[in-house]
Amino acid sequence: MTVTLPTTPFPTTPFGTTGMNITRVGFGAWAVGGTGYAFGWGAQDDEESVAAIRHAVASGVNWIDTAAGYGLGHSEEIVARALAGIAEADRPYVFTKCGLIWDGSAPGGGAFAQVGAADSIRREVDASLRRLGVERIDLYQLHWPPRDGTPAEDAVATLHELRTAGKIRSVGVSNFGVDLLERVAPVGGVETLQPPFSAIRRETAAEILPYCAKHDIGVIVYSPMQAGLLTGSWSAQRSATLPADDWRRRSPDFTGESLHRNLALADVLRGVAKRHQVSVAAVAVAWTLAFDGVTGAIVGARRPSQVDGWIAAATLTLTADDLDDIELGIDRLGVGSGPSRPMW
Repeated sequence: MTVTLPTTPFPTTPFGTTGMNITRVGFGAWAVGGTGYAFGWGAQDDEESVAAIRHAVASGVNWIDTAAGYGLGHSEEIVARALAGIAEADRPYVFTKCGLIWDGSAPGGGAFAQVGAADSIRREVDASLRRLGVERIDLYQLHWPPRDGTPAEDAVATLHELRTAGKIRSVGVSNFGVDLLERVAPVGGVETLQPPFSAIRRETAAEILPYCAKHDIGVIVYSPMQAGLLTGSWSAQRSATLPADDWRRRSPDFTGESLHRNLALADVLRGVAKRHQVSVAAVAVAWTLAFDGVTGAIVGARRPSQVDGWIAAATLTLTADDLDDIELGIDRLGVGSGPSRPMW
């Protein structure tokens, strides 16, 4: 299948010091990984997943973020299938991650080990290259800080070795705080960071974003719609009927008083969305992009129609009045913690 690229591409912005210019939104491939491990999103239709990725690229998105841990490699395979329909010269950038090794025999039905050992990372990058069907990965990220006894700086040094070997283009990390970013600086540091960030989970804006802006570290935030809560289509009924193999069923954000406040915040965003004639999801994503230091937002989808629900965020700029309204709503509802508006 040939993918027709947009005649008017989305505007792009420099991604830290990577040399890549990326669109403000990218396709997040966590959910399309499917089931078979404790952090899946329930059963997925692989054909629809491929169609969603191709639709995002055809709409103007120029990067995809995945990980070996998503579906235990299945997400990377789905990304490869989607890329097969796109001419090599027109392919989006592909970002993936390493450092999570699944142990299905662990108590509770299985668990990830957070690994930073050099031999493990070397095996993982070769496996990801095979699954993705590419010769070089555009951005390779350590998924979580190591907990196998490997110092974070040693793990990052291994990533730099992979870049020297030509297997990856850029070095990044995910879920690192300022303390770890400073620790890895002497071994070459990182070019990018991937932290969680949404109007519900705002801690990243306090110290991490200012630090990254000061040190020219590109930032792509994940879960800007807080796993669906800020799409405008979520409800208490949907939470109650989540399948047993969807990780959100175990999340406190999706139950009780927290769920009530989160849905009320989505209603606050709805007023801003009507003002701009866009979706609530687009406003939720654009809110994260309004913060200094945020390069782009990772936004997931499992079918093409879901892409259409947030794609307007790629060009949406919220006004001071919009941000005031959202700030008032956050403060009134007492949702989450952290800065409730960007400081200009």
